[in-house]
Amino acid sequence: VMGALAEFERALISERTKAGMASAKARGAAIGRPPKLTAEQIRFAQQEIKQGRATIDLLARSFDVSPLTLERALKRLERAA
Repeated sequence: VMGALAEFERALISERTKAGMASAKARGAAIGRPPKLTAEQIRFAQQEIKQGRATIDLLARSFDVSPLTLERALKRLERAA
């Protein structure tokens, strides 16, 4: 019986948390971890790579992020375009 009550309470907490996050998102609040790269940095990296002036590794080091982080950001930019 106690287990069932605990499970029910956990479901209520989860539901309230999701409702609160949806409300905050509707108000324009940012949910989650802040991005490591700005849109300007990502566009700059894209231009430098396309023109052959820099590599992903070099740019990632200069932005103090991992190469994988930069690659993911570049892919998101390409999908959005």
